[in-house]
Amino acid sequence: MRRVWVWLIGILLVAGASGLVLWKPTGGQASDQAYRLGTVDRGSITASVRAIGTLNPVTTVLVGSQLSGQVVEILADYNTPVKEGQVVARLYAEQIKSRRDAALADLAQARADLDIKRAQIEKARSSLLRAEAQAADLKAQRDRARAQLDEAQRNLERQAELTTRAVGTQAALEQARTQVEIQRANLASAEAQIASNQAEAAGLKADLVLAEAGVKSAEATVLQRQAKLRDIEIDLARTEIKSPVDGVVVKRDIELGQTVAASLSAPTLFTIAQDLSQIDIYANIDEADVGRLKEGQRVTFTVNAYPTRTFEGIVRMVRLAAQTVQNVVTYTAVIGVKNQDQALLPGMTANLQIITDEREDVLRIPNAALRFRPATMAAAEAGDGTPDGQPPRRRPRPHDEQTANEGRSTVPDAQGPRRPRSDQAPLTQEEGTRGRIYRVGHDGKPQPVPVRLGVTDGAYTEIIRGDLQEGAAIIVGAPRADASDEANSGGAGSNRRPRPPRMF
Repeated sequence: MRRVWVWLIGILLVAGASGLVLWKPTGGQASDQAYRLGTVDRGSITASVRAIGTLNPVTTVLVGSQLSGQVVEILADYNTPVKEGQVVARLYAEQIKSRRDAALADLAQARADLDIKRAQIEKARSSLLRAEAQAADLKAQRDRARAQLDEAQRNLERQAELTTRAVGTQAALEQARTQVEIQRANLASAEAQIASNQAEAAGLKADLVLAEAGVKSAEATVLQRQAKLRDIEIDLARTEIKSPVDGVVVKRDIELGQTVAASLSAPTLFTIAQDLSQIDIYANIDEADVGRLKEGQRVTFTVNAYPTRTFEGIVRMVRLAAQTVQNVVTYTAVIGVKNQDQALLPGMTANLQIITDEREDVLRIPNAALRFRPATMAAAEAGDGTPDGQPPRRRPRPHDEQTANEGRSTVPDAQGPRRPRSDQAPLTQEEGTRGRIYRVGHDGKPQPVPVRLGVTDGAYTEIIRGDLQEGAAIIVGAPRADASDEANSGGAGSNRRPRPPRMF
């Protein structure tokens, strides 16, 4: 029995000592359980702008008709691939064909008239040449008559001298005088024929000029008929509606038998998207984010049709024209996307993430550390006062309003971008933005650490400069209600000891 009691007393002593150890306060810092801690680590940070856009073809061509008429044939429908110059529809063309035949007949007649005029020119030229040759012959005859007249005159003078000497006869003298008169008449006749020939040549020249003018008139008539024929042929060609580009028909606005009226404006018959292997996204960018966008930035996006697939694109331009809707100013960013498999269709809605900055292997902290404020400081900020009788200080801004990055004006999170405060200064890569975080001091109270902040991705923020090392513990929040109560009543460094663990 004595041994039994000894064992019982020993067991009770061991149990008492164990209970005392378990129920005795550990004497550790209150901050060990009053604050939730995070760690400074190294990693990558990707800053981005989120937006929503609509997919559109790079080039959309509206195919219309410049001619009025009835649609008699449709050769393309929705989603039909077409080539440049391919006929996609035809209009009624019989009336135009009859006009073309009449124009062809008129043109043939004009060409025949032209041939007649040209023949008349040739005839006038030949007549003129004959008259010129005749004029040369007449001149020769005149010269012969003049020579014969001169000879007859000399003969007359010789006979007159002989008669005066009583050597010649009177008959010979008379005959010589007659020859002179005959040669004078021949010379006058030759002169008259030459004058007549000259008049005839002048008339032939006038006929030639008239024939040449007639040829020019006939040529002008031929050109006029040709122009009229070309006009009719153009109208005939317009009865065939052709695709101006290679692409795909995305919309058809005509039906068989429909009458197209193009008197005032060209109606749209087909809408053709050119080369859907390249597609653009028109994204609405808030004016607070547009300064961060540049050409060549990488873009990732998803569409509702393929929720598990991520597509990529490149920012091609940011249009300068602004749009204002209900006092909200936005700009249109054009994002180029390769669509080789043509999975993306025009009109789809894209949920975009535009990568504005990427940092690899940088010192970073959780954003929750920047949002944390000790309860005493929060109360001082709420009352615009300073605890412990210290002089007033400038109220620090919450991290949501001063999160810094290179030119970053918003911080993306699950709910979308947030707007900055108007007093936030622009950021630079070298300096960043001022910030303040807290770590647990030796006295268990939060100790502020000023830092310079860089880019953020909504979850982590880059630390450009500050008294922090990789792996250091920082305060990110107070996880328990009783810890918050302790902070509100006396701060994290109060003398209240934590509750002992429950045994049951």
